[in-house]
Amino acid sequence: MDRIEQLETALDINWAQANNIRIDPVRRLTGPGLIWDLPGAVVDVFFEDIDAGTLTSLWEKHARHVLDALGWTDERLVHRRFQGGVNLAISAPMDQLYTAIFVAQTAWHYCAAELLDAAYMPFEQIINDLKTVMAQEANPDLIALIAAAAAHDVDILCDDDEVSLGHGGGSRTWPIAGLPKPDQVPWPILHDVPFALITGTNGKTTTTRLCAAIARAAGKVTGMTSTDHVKVDDDVLDRGDYSGPGGARMVLRDPRVQIACLEVARGGILRRGLACRRACVAVVTNVAKDHLGEYGVNTLTELARAKFAVARGLAPDGVLALNADDPLVVEGAASVSAPIWWFSLDAAAPQILQAQKLGQPCAYLDQGQMIFFDGTTTALTLAVTDVPITLAGAAKYNIHNALAAICASSALGLPCDAIRLGLSSFVSDARNNPGRFNEFHHNGARIFVDFAHNPHSISAVCDAMALFPSKRRFMMLSQPGDRSDQSTADATIAALQFKPDLIVIAEIEDYLRGRALDETPALIQTSAISAGIKPEHISHVSSPSIGAKQIFDQLQPGDLALLLVLSDRERVFEILANA
Repeated sequence: MDRIEQLETALDINWAQANNIRIDPVRRLTGPGLIWDLPGAVVDVFFEDIDAGTLTSLWEKHARHVLDALGWTDERLVHRRFQGGVNLAISAPMDQLYTAIFVAQTAWHYCAAELLDAAYMPFEQIINDLKTVMAQEANPDLIALIAAAAAHDVDILCDDDEVSLGHGGGSRTWPIAGLPKPDQVPWPILHDVPFALITGTNGKTTTTRLCAAIARAAGKVTGMTSTDHVKVDDDVLDRGDYSGPGGARMVLRDPRVQIACLEVARGGILRRGLACRRACVAVVTNVAKDHLGEYGVNTLTELARAKFAVARGLAPDGVLALNADDPLVVEGAASVSAPIWWFSLDAAAPQILQAQKLGQPCAYLDQGQMIFFDGTTTALTLAVTDVPITLAGAAKYNIHNALAAICASSALGLPCDAIRLGLSSFVSDARNNPGRFNEFHHNGARIFVDFAHNPHSISAVCDAMALFPSKRRFMMLSQPGDRSDQSTADATIAALQFKPDLIVIAEIEDYLRGRALDETPALIQTSAISAGIKPEHISHVSSPSIGAKQIFDQLQPGDLALLLVLSDRERVFEILANA
């Protein structure tokens, strides 16, 4: 058993149970997130018929008692209420995060015992057990390095296996069990590199890829993370969803990297927090319904707050690039203190006019031109028709993404010539931007493949295709099983804006997520029929690749197909590319 396994299983702390209370597994917070910007641990408590104030008061009492008994008198505690529950958190030293889990469990043990009038463990005994684990986990060399990094003004990235100082070519990495003393570190050669944090419900992957294309056009060796892979220039380091802190650390530790563009998804923010705190710029593209109901994020306002956690990862001189056309983003901006660079499709948007008046950078669309105002003058003008991903202006959501990339790239210090070259040369094909409005041609028909999977993104894609001429329209549709019945219905109604003549509903076994086979397709069909689609115009297939082949074989000159592909994407691309 290795060290981490020993720490994870060091103690077995139980608590009183009740049918109206549910506790999710206690999790470590390793960086800034929704709740606060401190490392520690959080207990997610879900309940019915209990006063939230009673729970939070118990937490304040018992968590403080446990922290003080351990000598963690400077550590803090906090709670966050949401409908049907609370997040209860403690802070902890960075070398004590597994211990912090047991500390949080212990505090909840006493909360539950008092709430439910149940038996509880002897306090001195459990404190002694916790101190034993603290001693096992303690890493004074790590604490010394954290302090030294702050004194030398370089970033430090920590995980279970390694610790690194600086970024990219200015970084050095050591195993967690073999850390140097501060006076053994080659401080003069260590430095950070510029990087961006990019989040939002939709558009974050494309915006990240646009920023990376611009950085490469500027001649920079560029690290990038996304929900598809992590890579440095064209070198893919690994495939999979790397929109969390692990992907960020992998990129920022690569000695080749000169600049980095990091996609940041909601899940990583909520589960662990951000990996780093010294970003030049953070982008919020938009906020829309998706993945609600996890970690106590149940409403769009709460989701917006989770997205805005990227502001906690900014360097002191960092800026936020925000979408002035999204009401929830505008509302969220009121809660942050960082400088804001707005972007908008409307040159007369209040935020754009105010930015120009105050001499603050902003980007906007004006009469078919994308314009960047640097706070003093118009630094960049670029025609929408010169940016391929906008489809000559039809794909408004990609104009938003391009404007966001303009702001982010400027904040990263990249020149306007590189921005112009990067945007004008970026093509949303299966190689550069897989799954994002990729176009194929077959037998005189046009086929588009997109990853859109929530009502907001599906509606945006269908809106872009509304004016495309066609004889017949084919659509493939699927949904993950963890969406609610209503969310699945909303996504179906959004997809029907495409006005399909034939719908192929694909089962995606990789995304059943608790539902039975055929359950989600049945929900989609019910919604489509209720909206007026005839049953004979709907078919079911067992996978997206089979659905793509079925549509592909029926296409005739002048037809138009939209394939919303969540799974089996590589096989779908293979079918379309090998026609």
